Amino acid sequence: MTQLSVNVNKIAVLRNSRGGYEPDPARFARAALDAGAHGITVHPRPDQRHIRVTDIGPIAAILGDAELNIEGNPFAPARDGYPGLIAIVADSRPAQATLVPDGDGQITSDHGFDLARDAQRLRPLIAELRRAGCRVSLFVDAGCADVERAAEIGAERIEIYTGPFAQAHARGDAARALAQCLDTAQRARKVGLGINAGHDLNQHNLGELLAAAGFIDEVSIGHALFAEALVDGLATTVGRYLNILARADR
Repeated sequence: MTQLSVNVNKIAVLRNSRGGYEPDPARFARAALDAGAHGITVHPRPDQRHIRVTDIGPIAAILGDAELNIEGNPFAPARDGYPGLIAIVADSRPAQATLVPDGDGQITSDHGFDLARDAQRLRPLIAELRRAGCRVSLFVDAGCADVERAAEIGAERIEIYTGPFAQAHARGDAARALAQCLDTAQRARKVGLGINAGHDLNQHNLGELLAAAGFIDEVSIGHALFAEALVDGLATTVGRYLNILARADR
């Protein structure tokens, strides 16, 4: 069955808007796992506007057998309070590191790597992350022309950026975006890559994505999941996502 990794960044955004310690991202990570989520995702950015580097240890400590996925830009230089993605991974030893080409000014991740341009810069960083013992996934656009290069430079998975699919789905015109997701997943699978997906997925569009590309290993969902949980509660919301995944698996 496709695994559900819950991104708890939005809990940190709420905490940071007020200052102090509440709500605690580690507490919500534990609640998501208790509700059946398979893993937790965090994306510490250099400006630490949501998840902070100091959040990662407490979250890792409550995971048990669940997976920690740390996202970040491996090209972003270290600075005060942010030692760089490679150092964070080396210290926390997550199950997975997802490399994302987001700049400091981006509100959220909104595009994948240009592998024609970035592959050779990524290669040694991927090797270093794998030596730290974690699986490496690369964030790519649906329709990525050279997704096969992810395998050539040592990545073990890709994460398909599903924002355009979600937008098309909301408009009622998702066929082309779905076809791009499926083509990218099929080509990646042929060269031995695992397939993750994430961004703007929700209870309305996830089932259609899984039905079109039924061999997705993991979905990472945060913004929509916590928005829905504000109305229905976290345990209920996680349970509904798990039901969508189970139906797709059948």
